[in-house]
Amino acid sequence: MTELRKTPISGVMEILPRVFEDPRGLFFESFREDWLKSVNIEENWVQDNQSSSVKGTVRGLHFQRAPYAQAKLVRVITGRVLDVVVDLRMGSETFGQSLVVELSAAKNNQLYIPAGFAHGFSVLEDCIFAYKCSNYYHKGSEGGILWNDPKLGIDWKVADPVISDKDTGWPTLEEFVEREGGLK
Repeated sequence: MTELRKTPISGVMEILPRVFEDPRGLFFESFREDWLKSVNIEENWVQDNQSSSVKGTVRGLHFQRAPYAQAKLVRVITGRVLDVVVDLRMGSETFGQSLVVELSAAKNNQLYIPAGFAHGFSVLEDCIFAYKCSNYYHKGSEGGILWNDPKLGIDWKVADPVISDKDTGWPTLEEFVEREGGLK
């Protein structure tokens, strides 16, 4: 039976599918709409993305503003990552809090992230990372939070990270709140 685990941040769920292994290898269902519906999550998935990253890479923390806000269902196909979300939902009891979950090909676990969160990950082993999105990417709605914001205090578990210039230029959470207040 697939296990759906609530996390300390409302709306974020870890999904652990049932894996069948035998001498040939393994099989598991990587997505079933009824899993999410069983916990009142109903998304219309419209886009699948995939990236590959080398060990030590940090990607994020990214989000999309309304009306292009995206819920995501993320998983690792090969390798291992530290997946990070930051709650940016205005009025949320956990606004500004982060959650860190290790995702790995060995565990086949996934993370459901509602719209209204900044998302990123650090690569603990070379990986292929896949995610479903509930809305299309829209460049003009893209935003981010500085990955190493000292007030967030996220331990990305990588030394000397490989990171894009874009990701080093995002505002801190405090600067984002001063400018926008949060995400609707």
